[in-house]
Amino acid sequence: MTERLDLLKIAREEQSGNLFKLLDSIYKRSKIRPRGISDAIIWEGGNQHGNVKPVAHALTDMFALNGTLMALDVLGLPFLGVPMMAQFRHDTKLASLEWFGKLEYTAIKWSTAGDFMVNENGKKVVVAGKSANAPLRTAAGVYCNVRPYGTITSVRFMPGLPYSQDSKKFRVDRDTGNIHSEMNTPGVRMAYAVRLFLKMVHETGQLGRVATKPTQAQEDAVNAGILRWLLQGTKFELKRRYSVDAYAEHRANVDAIVALLPEDFKAGMENWGGEINEHISDTNFGLLLHDMIRQRKVIVYATDLDGDRLTDLMADAPEVLRNWGQIVLDHVKPGSNIQKVWNDMGFTMKSGRDMTSVMYRMQGEPIFEQTLGSADAMLLRLLAGDETVGGEKQPYDPRIHFVLINEAYKAANPGNTELARWLDAQLETFDKIYGGKRPRYIEGYNKLKDAIKPWGTK
Repeated sequence: MTERLDLLKIAREEQSGNLFKLLDSIYKRSKIRPRGISDAIIWEGGNQHGNVKPVAHALTDMFALNGTLMALDVLGLPFLGVPMMAQFRHDTKLASLEWFGKLEYTAIKWSTAGDFMVNENGKKVVVAGKSANAPLRTAAGVYCNVRPYGTITSVRFMPGLPYSQDSKKFRVDRDTGNIHSEMNTPGVRMAYAVRLFLKMVHETGQLGRVATKPTQAQEDAVNAGILRWLLQGTKFELKRRYSVDAYAEHRANVDAIVALLPEDFKAGMENWGGEINEHISDTNFGLLLHDMIRQRKVIVYATDLDGDRLTDLMADAPEVLRNWGQIVLDHVKPGSNIQKVWNDMGFTMKSGRDMTSVMYRMQGEPIFEQTLGSADAMLLRLLAGDETVGGEKQPYDPRIHFVLINEAYKAANPGNTELARWLDAQLETFDKIYGGKRPRYIEGYNKLKDAIKPWGTK
């Protein structure tokens, strides 16, 4: 029997022991350092075989941590691990967010509950930085995330919350390009997000929709103004447009950001083209429903807050549409099943749990991000001795860990066909084991260990 991790011990140490000490005993400290940081703690593991570039994994909490360690142990791929467990990042004043953000590697980050409780001077308090999403994006230089789902792709600018409508407080800092609202939104990153959106529209030939509120929020007006500035001198066709040219309206603020961009920022864009439609963000909620039903291939550019709402809609609407479809089928043709009809008609959107989120940053490779909303409760059930609560609950399904690893390692190692084939084969093995009645977590881990030979082993 191959050597195995004591996953339950790791879970127990996280609750009431010294998790950091335990992980230090399992993994060795890496000599690899983030850009410009000499004192960072980075772990490394896996098998160095086939010249595979490792992926950096954020080691956070509960099943986000446990499932990551389990999947990495099963697969044996080379990896870097950054300690970002709630208690550790709280005690170190979020230092590890910068370590993670400045590693020059494709990365995977799990988004877990924002109200994680940690110990501070004998009291239980909410962890500093809550879910760590916002401070991580700032530290990592993230400028947008891209979420393709079915025929819809969302490009969401971030970080940029909240909006400001107070024109007296509103200005763009001439030195940094930061847009002052109630927080300092990085205008330079905003320009990179808009350019990526236009590049994707040009390269895919898909319809481009813009979801901003230039007449309502000052920050959105700059966003819309950057778009109009970027469209100048290109072959894009603006089919539907705001009544006001946001660049003409907010030229001084847009120009303050443009002045900080590289001189060749628009190089080659004179040959870019495609169809762009400007809509206020609210309208896109309705439009996306029509786009889903018609299976219309579109790319939507949205601001931070509205982009979050739009991706929620992308995740939730397919189930609503299927429920409505079943009601119609039962009315006109009893006996038909909407799941089969949905698949037969070519729809691929399921429940949103399989929606990939990829964050792009100013320097470094993209960060693959996924949410584990109830992972904390599931792990506590496991520790209590019955993860199914007497059969009421399903055991934990770690498939998303294997899916995200599959995507991230392929992205980190383009052209490595041996690795790509191997990754797909292991996902197939996973689906054979988990395809029927879902095994309990530890049982599933042992079955995977028996069935999968780690990368680089014979």
